[in-house]
Amino acid sequence: MSTATQTMSHSIDDQLWSRSEKFIFRIAFIFFILLIVPLEPEWYTKLFSDFSLYKLLSALAGSRPGLIEIKSESGRWGLASYATWSVLFLAALVGGIIWSLLVRKRTISGYHKLYYWLRVLVRYRIAIGLIAFGLIKFYPMQMPYPSVSNLHTEFGDYAPFKLYWQSVGLSLEYQIFLGALEIIIGALLFFRATTAIGAILTAGVLYNIAHANLGYDGGVHVYSSYFVLLALFLLVQYIPDIWKLFIKGETVVPRHYTPEYKTTRGKTFYIAAKAIFIFLFLFVYSYYRYDLHFNKGRLKEPILPGLKNAEGFYNVKSFVLNGDSLQYSPTDSVRWHNAVFERYSTFSYKVCKPFDIKTGNGVPDGTDLFKEYELTGRAGGRVYLYYEIDSVERNLYLVDKNQKFSKKTLKKYADKDFLGLKELYKTDARDTLGILRWHYAQIDSSTVQLSGIDQYRDTIHVELERIPQVHTPGKYWYTENKKYHY
Repeated sequence: MSTATQTMSHSIDDQLWSRSEKFIFRIAFIFFILLIVPLEPEWYTKLFSDFSLYKLLSALAGSRPGLIEIKSESGRWGLASYATWSVLFLAALVGGIIWSLLVRKRTISGYHKLYYWLRVLVRYRIAIGLIAFGLIKFYPMQMPYPSVSNLHTEFGDYAPFKLYWQSVGLSLEYQIFLGALEIIIGALLFFRATTAIGAILTAGVLYNIAHANLGYDGGVHVYSSYFVLLALFLLVQYIPDIWKLFIKGETVVPRHYTPEYKTTRGKTFYIAAKAIFIFLFLFVYSYYRYDLHFNKGRLKEPILPGLKNAEGFYNVKSFVLNGDSLQYSPTDSVRWHNAVFERYSTFSYKVCKPFDIKTGNGVPDGTDLFKEYELTGRAGGRVYLYYEIDSVERNLYLVDKNQKFSKKTLKKYADKDFLGLKELYKTDARDTLGILRWHYAQIDSSTVQLSGIDQYRDTIHVELERIPQVHTPGKYWYTENKKYHY
């Protein structure tokens, strides 16, 4: 295409834009730029505090607007959680008015170019976001299979979001399928030819996720809606042609602006830059996620192996407190009702006593002690303890996970797979963390005895009897990691 022909084409494109359309575009341009470009100083501080390629890719893919947080039920799970969108739209409206006033006496061309590159930015933002969203399902970390403790939690003790997440986590294959679907949709949006189908699929799939999170108080509704909004913006360009083709039955020849590269070098640079970007997010980032999941064990559930041959659900056969034998009562707030040894480093027991309910979805922290997914979104009076094993002296060193740890403590012990509680027990950390030491004895294949001093300074001696159980999903009931074997 010659320069003269290009100029004529651009002039005709600009003439097709009415004044109202230009005003709306100015608002939309500012609004979507504000939605996509990270505005929070913390985002940049966190990124550059310990910079790496993985952190850069992860930060770009996971960035979400969150300037305003309203501390209320609606601010977390309802309409008030969209407050940031409202503020950004008002800012865009003011910006659009100022922009219009500045150019009211001037003839400005090139809106079609701005529109094209804004769509490119939106397309790529959706693409990398969906790929990141899909990878944590494809390498199934987002919704783990319910732990033994959770399988023995009464249905009515669950928060809605935990029921939803665990129902997905019950099927490993289904979660992997959802992840693959999101990755494929994201890849479609890297290319103009498949943008329309990618945007339609994004709007449909992510609306379903947003709706489910609104219904189940999942907390991901804003982020899911974010992609729905971006996808709908992409579809605006295609709606007239879709209407003509499917409703009016007319022949449609799409005519949309695409840039023409005047030199071979310019086109080569464009192709190379696009290829590198796609390679980074579709392959390099995918490997990073694989490495974190399978090699480094950065999962929501704990990974340190638990007491050997002890995994299971236990009846409390006897419970001796300070020398007195306590009989079972369903309303007892002291005597354990039942207990669980997970396959990993968690021991839990149930009492009839209220505890604060944690409402987060859990994050894959480095240390098992601070991983909360197994105890979030549930009531029922269950106490969770992280433990490490001294197999020589047959002692368990335990820390109550239900307690609130200080920021200093969280920072000090972060990213450690093994805390070394036996050695910490001899230091001030014994009181800081509340480290307990219980002697254990595995009498036979189904009986475990525990004795020591609990977190309330009482002496206990407990005999546990395992109840044989078979999980219906069979050997696929959880994912393995290569760091530890159970």
